Amino acid sequence: MKIHVLKNIFQRNDNAARENRELLDTSNVTCINLLGGAGAGKTALLEAVIPLLADSLRVAVLEGDLATTKDAARIDALGVPVVQLLTDGGCHLNATLVQQGLQRLPFHELDLLFIENVGNPICPASFDLGEHLRISVLSIAEGDDKAAKYPILFKDADLIVLTKCDLQPMTDFDFDAVTRDLRRINPEAEILQTQARNAAGIDPLSTWLLSHCRPSSMASVK
Repeated sequence: MKIHVLKNIFQRNDNAARENRELLDTSNVTCINLLGGAGAGKTALLEAVIPLLADSLRVAVLEGDLATTKDAARIDALGVPVVQLLTDGGCHLNATLVQQGLQRLPFHELDLLFIENVGNPICPASFDLGEHLRISVLSIAEGDDKAAKYPILFKDADLIVLTKCDLQPMTDFDFDAVTRDLRRINPEAEILQTQARNAAGIDPLSTWLLSHCRPSSMASVK
């Protein structure tokens, strides 16, 4: 009788993720996977918070997208190292593609690395990229039902950021309802409300990032 052996389809990704994390650990670089749907405001969040970190941490960004370098150009304008990762239509980044991006970064000059994942509330959350922390983003323009509809995006998040909160008067977004859903899905994650355009809530985000960088990273800052 022929024995059929089915291997985990994530095995290659998991192996690459482990190697990525080992490289990051060896280099004392804290890595954050930034997740959220298309248009949730991930890039705008980075544009707002990275300047606040400049005096304390040396930051770089791996910018994931299906096509174009538009978001990478916005990050480049901040004066930090950025590498564009194009998936050519793929709905998420994988650890192997991230591995290629890591090879193009000056690790000896970094303390904190953001991986801005492809805008998608489902697929990216299933793939370990080798990160240490996850930040999940939800724009109030997306609706207060999205946490319940896409729990995978939030269940493993270390921080949940509600963005574009200045638009609340123009929506029927219910903060209490979405908070209840998020607490049911992920009781541990802190929840922050932000408005990137006027910098509201960005200081607490900066403080959270500084507090969650590993001591080895913080110690390397000159």
